[in-house]
Amino acid sequence: MLTDIDAVIFDMDGTLIDSMWMWEDIDIEFLGKHGIQMPPSLQKDIEGQSITQTAVYFIETFDLKYTVDELKDIWNDMAIEAYKHKVPAKPGVIEFLKELKSRNIKIGVATSNSTELMNVALEGCGLKEYVEVAFSGCMIPNGKPAPDIYLITAEHLGVDPSRCLCFEDVGKGLEAGRAAGMKCAAIYDESCLNSKEEMLSLSDYYFNDFYEVLDKVR
Repeated sequence: MLTDIDAVIFDMDGTLIDSMWMWEDIDIEFLGKHGIQMPPSLQKDIEGQSITQTAVYFIETFDLKYTVDELKDIWNDMAIEAYKHKVPAKPGVIEFLKELKSRNIKIGVATSNSTELMNVALEGCGLKEYVEVAFSGCMIPNGKPAPDIYLITAEHLGVDPSRCLCFEDVGKGLEAGRAAGMKCAAIYDESCLNSKEEMLSLSDYYFNDFYEVLDKVR
């Protein structure tokens, strides 16, 4: 799997860290404060979108009287303590990052989340020291499934996209990696339990956790 691979680029939420449960809780709490019940399709509807695109979606869909920046600030405030103290790295992640380092394979992060929360999350989970380049949804014009964030991360790592492997937990993310010309690995997350067939169809590899990844590459 790592043959002819010079860099591995990871999505963050649901891939490197176990945080999707938190975002669903935040959506329920936030919408509830405005007397709105969370639609069952919401998580799928915003899948892959940058945090800016998600803010625009919320404002337009739920007729909210916020600016995009105001809404992003509210979400950042609601999420920051959880990222610092409650959100763990996915099982086997740190071991796999150490394996990549031992092979001199570069490591990047390409997340739809905000820059502030990306930095807090990577620091809080003890992952920041392994990551050479990290880009957030606030830094690129188009969110996933557009390939922009994967292409710019590869560029800053100094690696051709065709020599990159991306890890994702959602279909839109895998579509972005494929559109960038990368090999794609899907990693299981409980929030995407009903999307396994889609994930299998979009990925070169599918894993239940990073211990399975380690078993494959060692």
